Amino acid sequence: MNRLRAFGAFWYDFVVGDEWSVAVGVLAAFAGAAALVRLGVNAWWLVPAAAAGLLAVSVLRAARS
Repeated sequence: MNRLRAFGAFWYDFVVGDEWSVAVGVLAAFAGAAALVRLGVNAWWLVPAAAAGLLAVSVLRAARS
């Protein structure tokens, strides 16, 4: 059980890290892109654009503090 907890803690730290809002934003971008693809829209651009925007917001937030 200890190894399973350590494995889960590693993946949580790897995916979420210090900015949980960026992880949620990326998941929302994936969900939005999937929804657009189901509607027939070519939405390959949504996830990279969202990741770039989220990175910029995260860096600006860190620079202010």
